Amino acid sequence: MPSSEVKYQSGFGNEFATEAVPGALPVGQNSPQKAPLGLYTEQLSGSAFTAPRAVNRRTWSYRIRPSVTHKPYVEHPGGLIRGVFDELPTPPNQLRWDPFPIPSEPTDFVDGLITIAGNGDPAAQSGVAIHIYAANASMQRRYFYTADGELLIVPQQGRTAIATELGILEVKPGEICVIPRGIKFRVDLPDGPSRGYVCENSAAPFRLPELGAIGANGLANARDFLAPTAAYEDIDAECHIVAKFLGRLWTAEIDHSPLDVVAWHGNYVPYKYDLARFNCINTVSFDHPDPSIYTVLTSPANVDFAIFPPRWLVAEHTFRPPWFHRNLMNEFMGLIFGQYDAKAEGFLPGGASLHNCMSGHGPDAETYERASNAELKPVYLADTLAFMFETQLVLRPTRFAMESKILQHEYYECWQGLRKHFKGNV
Repeated sequence: MPSSEVKYQSGFGNEFATEAVPGALPVGQNSPQKAPLGLYTEQLSGSAFTAPRAVNRRTWSYRIRPSVTHKPYVEHPGGLIRGVFDELPTPPNQLRWDPFPIPSEPTDFVDGLITIAGNGDPAAQSGVAIHIYAANASMQRRYFYTADGELLIVPQQGRTAIATELGILEVKPGEICVIPRGIKFRVDLPDGPSRGYVCENSAAPFRLPELGAIGANGLANARDFLAPTAAYEDIDAECHIVAKFLGRLWTAEIDHSPLDVVAWHGNYVPYKYDLARFNCINTVSFDHPDPSIYTVLTSPANVDFAIFPPRWLVAEHTFRPPWFHRNLMNEFMGLIFGQYDAKAEGFLPGGASLHNCMSGHGPDAETYERASNAELKPVYLADTLAFMFETQLVLRPTRFAMESKILQHEYYECWQGLRKHFKGNV
């Protein structure tokens, strides 16, 4: 479907209703004796039946065939995907990686997934897995879902056209999307090679952070989130579903496309968001606010997604870049484009860094010297977009992450030039 024909519905956590064919949605009930147009009725629940209304998530779908019509799953080679994070001892060192390379051989989204770090246990619905995807081919009659968590996808290079059971999302660098646990999808690459970051959240679904004293408005506004409208595939051909279940991949044959939902209603849906619409709040007096002020989405007591977008810096008599810090939390950062204001060099678009619990971090020596002596006039920080997955539990790197050639073993050197300035009593 051309980009101009992709339609969306606005809102976060809304009760949506959409049909690709008029008359496909039943009126006044969810499960009639015979669904309209000869369709099957199927409910997809993303929470317990008895969860409070404010957090209850489910969608009723009306589809050409129900989801049970696949053949048995068999284990599929998992490549570099991991679900258990005890391959190697986790060091307390600061870690940073060069940009992850695009494969030279044909590689689709699933085959291009590489787990970098994780924590918790998907069987206990806790923790996260952090992946990189690097792909150069669209998925052909191949569909993917994960039962281990919802996927927050952050493209860094190239658009992704994500066809899901509930409709189509087109997502480009500077935007994000979230695919709920269990929803099947296929990724096409209209621009060719593509790369990005994925946070697989196994705990409570992402929601908007509370605003507290900020008030009723600000940060990510609910109306800027976009959910798809119904779009279906009526394809009778051999297809394959790849499932991620308890950290392993499984594959099953099916004789038709599983993206055959003609109509649906509910609030358990994929969605996208343009990060340029984030209402960035910053100091207008002095000091640097905590990075939590840049939170876009949160899974409480598990993981926060924060961004560092273009913004004005106006603080008076203040060291404006992020200060030196040790933290109970664990910070995985990526760079979508531009330069991060705390690192003069070495942190590149498509790369990543990891600062775990109580590991010291902060601006490199060059940035510190420059910012300590800068003229404090208003400065617009343009052409930059970094992000952070901040987790409660320690992020344990995989063997690939620790042994990859793109791990920057010299990362620590960026702080070695920090000189002693102490002059004693004056």
